[in-house]
Amino acid sequence: MKFLKTSFLFAFILLFSCSSDSIESTSNFKGEILQLNTFGGTKNESAYNVVTTIDDGYAVFGFTQSNDNDVTDKTDESFDYWLLKFSSEDELQWSKTYGGSNDDRGRSIITTSDGGFAIAGFSQSNDGDVTENNGLYDFWLAKLDVNGAVSWQKSFGFSGTDQAFSIIQTNDGGYLVNGILDVTASGGQGNARNNRHAGGDYWAIKVDANGNREWWNYYGGTNTDTAFKAIQTNDNGFLFFGSSDSDDVDITDNKGVYDFWVVKTNNTGEVQWKKNYGGSELDEAFDAIKTNDGNFLIVGNTRSNDKDIFESNGSSDIWAIKIDSNGTLLWEESYGGSSFDLANGITQAQDGGFYIVGNTRSSNIDVTNNNGNKDVWVLKINASGKLLSQKTIGGSEIDNANDVVQLSNGNIIVVGESWSSNFDITENKGFSDALIIKMK
Repeated sequence: MKFLKTSFLFAFILLFSCSSDSIESTSNFKGEILQLNTFGGTKNESAYNVVTTIDDGYAVFGFTQSNDNDVTDKTDESFDYWLLKFSSEDELQWSKTYGGSNDDRGRSIITTSDGGFAIAGFSQSNDGDVTENNGLYDFWLAKLDVNGAVSWQKSFGFSGTDQAFSIIQTNDGGYLVNGILDVTASGGQGNARNNRHAGGDYWAIKVDANGNREWWNYYGGTNTDTAFKAIQTNDNGFLFFGSSDSDDVDITDNKGVYDFWVVKTNNTGEVQWKKNYGGSELDEAFDAIKTNDGNFLIVGNTRSNDKDIFESNGSSDIWAIKIDSNGTLLWEESYGGSSFDLANGITQAQDGGFYIVGNTRSSNIDVTNNNGNKDVWVLKINASGKLLSQKTIGGSEIDNANDVVQLSNGNIIVVGESWSSNFDITENKGFSDALIIKMK
C-alpha cells in the first residue's frame, strides 16, 4: 500500500499495517481453473463484459465477425454485437447477435432492474437492428428483455468516430452511456455546455427508460480524452473515469503524456470537480468501481515512475488507485514484472478485496509464469491494495482478459479473447475467440 507521499507517511504505514493488512493477509483465491472454453467461428470474436443474471447464471457480451461454428444467427462476416447467456451450471442457454450489415462492436452490458439487459457499443450500420447512422461510428445502445429480444434501440453520433464504452442504469430508471466523441467532426455539437472546442472528448448521454435523450455533454481538451466508465454517486451525480492527454480547456492539472482523468458532475452533467492522476509518462485508466466503503478504485496501466507513481517494475505496470468522493488520492499501487502489464477490469470480492484482470508479457517480480506472447493475468488484492495471489493463463499466442465477475458461490468468471491453441488454451476456432474462464 503506497499512500500519498507526505511527512506523515510513516505514521500512516504503522496505522494501516495494524488494521486491514493484518486482518486479511492471505487470499482465498487459489488460482484454480475450473473450466475454460473458447467460443467463436473462423473469424474474430472477443468478450468484453460479463454480468451475473437473476437466475444465478451469467451473461457474456462482446462482438463476433464469424457466421459459423458457435455463431448461428448471422449470415455475413461483418462485426456484430454478441451476447451469450449461461445457466448457473455453466450451460450455454442461448446466443444472439445484434447489428446490421456494417461494423458493430459491443463493449458494455448491464443487468437491468427488470431482469433484462442493456447493451452499448458503437456501430457503422443503418440497417438490420440499427435504424440510424450519422457518421463513421455512432453510439448504439439497446434495451433487451430477459430472453435477449430487443425492446428498443437508439443511435447517437455525428459525422466522425463516436464510440460508447460503458452503460449504467440510473437511479431514476433511465440510463447513462459514455465514451468518446469526435468533437472536431461534430463541429461542437453534442454538448449543452458553453465550452466548444476540438479533439476527442469524454461524451456522456443521459436517456430515460425508453432511450429518449434528456441531456448530453462532453468534457476534455483539444487532444484525446476517452471515458471508459461511469458510476452514479450517492448525490445522484456521476463520476466519469478514463484517460486524457490534453492540458487545456477542462484539464487544468496535466501530469504527463496521458493521465488517469476523473470528472465529477451533478445529475444534469454540470462539472463539480475534475482531477488528474499519474506521472510524466503514459498512464491510462480502463475500469473503475465503487468500493464497499463508499470510495472508488480505478485500474489501468502506467509507464511512469514519478509524481503519483511511487514504484515501477517494468516498461508498463498495472496501476490501481483509490480515491474518495472528493477525488483525494488515498493510496496507489503498481503490479507487474519487467515487461508490459495492463489491467482492463476490476470487481469487488465478497471478502472485501478485489479481483483485477488484464494481461502480462512479464515472467518475473509479481508474475510467476508466462506461456507466450501475452497471457491473461488474474490478480487478487486485499482492501488496502496488497497483492495476495495471482495467476497467468494462456498459450503461445496473444491472450487477454477484459472483465471479471464473482458469482454467488464465490467462483469468478473471467472473459476476454484468445489467439492460442496450446498450453492452457486447448482449442482455437478462428483468428481470435471469445475466452471464458471459471476459476476459484
